[in-house]
Amino acid sequence: MKKSQETRLNILRKAFDLIYKNGYQKTSVDEIIATTQVTKGAFYYHFKTKDEMGLAILEELLKPTFTSAFIEPLQNTENALESIYDLMNHILMEDSLLTIENGCPASNFAQEMAPWNIDFTKALNKLSKQWENAMTNAIEKSMKQGLIKNDINAREVAIFVMSGYWGIRNLGKLTNNKSVYLIYLQGLKTYFQRL
Repeated sequence: MKKSQETRLNILRKAFDLIYKNGYQKTSVDEIIATTQVTKGAFYYHFKTKDEMGLAILEELLKPTFTSAFIEPLQNTENALESIYDLMNHILMEDSLLTIENGCPASNFAQEMAPWNIDFTKALNKLSKQWENAMTNAIEKSMKQGLIKNDINAREVAIFVMSGYWGIRNLGKLTNNKSVYLIYLQGLKTYFQRL
């Protein structure tokens, strides 16, 4: 990797850490520059604006991580509901990158930036749609195999799971206690048993 690419990646990673802890709007370019120890000129060489950098974080850091954590586990699954539950359990209870006090980075970006910046809205909606489609497809495949009732609406289940995940992440931020995650996971398991 070239020095210029390393510098750019360093800016993105450290900016993501600051944004994840403090929020996008509260994180200034000056803080990012101080944390990365690059010059203002170097920052603006790589990114014309803070929003351009934010979109690069979504595309280059968040999207690959989101894809490997939320989408790939559902692509070749035999039992969709079991895989979705395992995915939720892992992300909520075992994943060391996502902290309870800081919630879900994609959800945080959506809450902070979607009302103000159409480019963020489009990028986040694309990620959300990919997750929805991966779940929907996995559920439909399990329905064909007789593992889920045939009268279930797969997209409805996917949207329900997604909204529950983003909601419990926010509730986790308020309580700052993973016990609320356990309640969600038990409710999810009970819901899946009825399908």
